[in-house]
Amino acid sequence: MPFNPLSILNGAVDATGAGGAIRNAIANASQKTGIDFNYLLGQAKLESGLNANAKAGTSSAAGLYQFVDQSWLRVVKAHGAENGLAWAANAISTGANGRATVADPIMKRAILALRNDPSAASLMAAEHASDNKDALESATGRTATGTDLYIAHFLGLGGARSFLTAMQANPDKSGAAMFPAAARANRGVFFNGDGSARSLSAIYSRFAAKLDQSAEGASAPATSGLAATRLGQWGADVIPGNAEDSTSDAAMWAQSTLQRLNGTSATQMASNSLLRPTPANARLAYMMLAQMGA
Repeated sequence: MPFNPLSILNGAVDATGAGGAIRNAIANASQKTGIDFNYLLGQAKLESGLNANAKAGTSSAAGLYQFVDQSWLRVVKAHGAENGLAWAANAISTGANGRATVADPIMKRAILALRNDPSAASLMAAEHASDNKDALESATGRTATGTDLYIAHFLGLGGARSFLTAMQANPDKSGAAMFPAAARANRGVFFNGDGSARSLSAIYSRFAAKLDQSAEGASAPATSGLAATRLGQWGADVIPGNAEDSTSDAAMWAQSTLQRLNGTSATQMASNSLLRPTPANARLAYMMLAQMGA
């Protein structure tokens, strides 16, 4: 069936159990960014169990890589345009305090819903890891490990710098004492079963072991380019680049969606020229085209 833009707005992406498509999305992200496939796969398994619709109960984290709202908006702002998500990147503003915002609430929902798309999530996770890798290597003076990158994803880059430098100086220091907010949201990471706080080195070692276990025996599937899986989880039967992916089809889908959302009559919709679309039409059509790789 054709791709429906409502799946973005409603966050209704059904990717549970689609292991092959998810692995392909991760492989494409690895190929594009140079970040190790096994690391990205292990991270996804740890974060969501390869469930693209996973949602945390204690934070805003969602999707395959469990990005919280702010982290997702910042990485999409930084890397969305180069990965076919210019419509999303252009809608995000960054304030002087570094906080990312989206003025249009419908657009914000659409951007955050992309966390549930394996292709978008994998690309942004890989870009995020690449940025963190460079920064951590500069800060520590050594090659960043997969565990270092996971710590940066988990705590943010600033938190990872603090964690790694503190661990070098005092590996027995309590992680919960350093990161109380993260510890409250992730008790299983920061505390033992008996309630005692884990040390920084113990947290690091557990992450390292879990990453190794998650990626054990994994190999990247053969890929035929980034576009091949871009719509793998969006209910589309066509592959981007086919003649069926016409811009007129995309525009018609955008118009049809708006008609259902706004209750506009067919006659009124016909009067909205595709050459001079309304702002809402333009937004949805552009979202559609961007996801199709047009």
